[in-house]
Amino acid sequence: MSKWEGFDEFIAVATTGSFTKGAQAIGMSPTHVSRAILALERRVQAQLFHRTTRIVQLTDTGRVFYERCQRISQETDEVIAQIGEQGEPQGELRLTCSTSMGERFVAPIIRRFATQHPKLNVMIDLTNRVVDLISEGYDLAIRTGQPSDPRLIAKPVAARTLYTCAAPGYLSRAGTPATVEDLSHHECIAGTSGTWHFNVAGQEVTHHPKGRFRCNSGHAVMEACLSGMGICQLPDFYVLPYLDQGLVTLILRDCQPEDEAIWAVYPQRRHLLPKIQQAVDCLERELGAAMSSSSRNPF
Repeated sequence: MSKWEGFDEFIAVATTGSFTKGAQAIGMSPTHVSRAILALERRVQAQLFHRTTRIVQLTDTGRVFYERCQRISQETDEVIAQIGEQGEPQGELRLTCSTSMGERFVAPIIRRFATQHPKLNVMIDLTNRVVDLISEGYDLAIRTGQPSDPRLIAKPVAARTLYTCAAPGYLSRAGTPATVEDLSHHECIAGTSGTWHFNVAGQEVTHHPKGRFRCNSGHAVMEACLSGMGICQLPDFYVLPYLDQGLVTLILRDCQPEDEAIWAVYPQRRHLLPKIQQAVDCLERELGAAMSSSSRNPF
């Protein structure tokens, strides 16, 4: 018996919600499909469907199994496409990225990429949570910070500069910090990162911001800074438009940290798939330019 026996029948019934329609979809008899799925349930030692005379529904186990089977089926199609002549991106591309960067830059780029490849379906999950790509079935993530998971391949696709700034009104009231250590005596507005980075005489120095306001939205942090609530450290595309207007002042410029790389991260076993290769190439071409252009345009 093949270890894949019953998979096609299971996917067909789960997709159509009917043994009869599932059998028609794959050109088999309903009796064959029913027996194949019963045999599959015995092999996995779990019930995959709730069956009544009127309806066929996936069990909770069946729903999880169906999602995995879909992925296997899609990957099989992609491998065939990969070794064929076209190598066209197809199937589903599941991508995750932080909310702000995703909304402003990554989602528009990937939307245009999908438009160019009509056989490709895209699912973008914007979250500030660090997603486990392998266990949660994602193809690609866009992240900052040095990747450390040995199961993943990481390719730099852009970079961003972090600026530390405050509104002139706050600095007039509270004074301007001259050293990183001085920040401990100031109101700091924290975002998604609990650590601020600086470069002091060639050495990396960190500061853990403390203050009365914290938010996981860069826009909200910037607005709090503009209102005079305190000091913030944010990427260039948040800060530079307001800097150009004189609404914020850069501080600790002699301690500017090194530019922070932005990485495309994906599972090692998927790096040859056309949808991964070409999406990463697209991001490498467009992401840095989009961020640079946006940082000089007010919101």
